[in-house]
Amino acid sequence: MTLATAGGGAAFDIEVAAAANTNVVQAKLKAMNALRLSDELEDILITLGKQYHIIRPLRRAPAVFYYVACDRNKTNLAMARRTLAEIEHATTL
Repeated sequence: MTLATAGGGAAFDIEVAAAANTNVVQAKLKAMNALRLSDELEDILITLGKQYHIIRPLRRAPAVFYYVACDRNKTNLAMARRTLAEIEHATTL
């Protein structure tokens, strides 16, 4: 279930994308559990031909995550990841 959105449009339904990526987060958490990895999932990067998709689970609630889709031609990936980390930190204080 999506709690809030910004952006998207006719060409990109962010509600559908976020809902579909719930399966990605669940699969990764399940794989980490199966591998007995005692670590936390910081983020998941999906690189497409024209877009970056960044999924960042909240540390305090890994089943809840931020999801951002960015145009590759207009995005500095390092800055996008850093900004998302800063947003999470600011909302957890």
